Amino acid sequence: MTTLDSPSGGRFAPTERTTPNRSRERVTYEKADAYRILDEALHCDVAFVGPDGAPRVLPTFHVRVGDTLFLHGSTGSSMGLGGREGFPVSVTATIVDGLVFSKSWFHHSMNYRSVVVHANATLVEDTDERWSVFKALIDRMAEGRSDRSRAANPKENAMSALLAIPLEEVSVKQRQGPPVEEPEDEDLPYVNGVAEVATSITGRL
Repeated sequence: MTTLDSPSGGRFAPTERTTPNRSRERVTYEKADAYRILDEALHCDVAFVGPDGAPRVLPTFHVRVGDTLFLHGSTGSSMGLGGREGFPVSVTATIVDGLVFSKSWFHHSMNYRSVVVHANATLVEDTDERWSVFKALIDRMAEGRSDRSRAANPKENAMSALLAIPLEEVSVKQRQGPPVEEPEDEDLPYVNGVAEVATSITGRL
């Protein structure tokens, strides 16, 4: 996966929506951390309210270009149609780094890095911008892949929606390290530790 540019410096300003009620010590607002996670994650999930008033959560491919996150969808989907007027969304991207095994059920956990974005999504309609974002999406899979494959024809282009999501209200949540154990559990005869998890790409086309 290619990275489009170096992560920007600075921090996101915390908001009511990006301030957690629990485990606040795991949350940061560094732009560099958020952008690295978004660039590494293979997919994200976008949540929104559909035209019928019911909640939706859809997995989708994404690419970050500067301070904007772009999502790919279909013009026939509720996400694509909703983007014509703009609509509120919440986007999450998570990378699991390990399964954390504790001596107690309660303290089993995961080591992970995650980003949550709150924003108003809008449909990308400018022809030149759509072309450059589509190219960035394909090149994110492998550097130069857009030059080694056919561009979308008019029919395919008309069926594809691109949503632009500004990266302004963003938080990062992470857990790293060994399992937590209660003092009274330390001598229990159970195995604990961390099983590492990694996603690997075995080929480049």
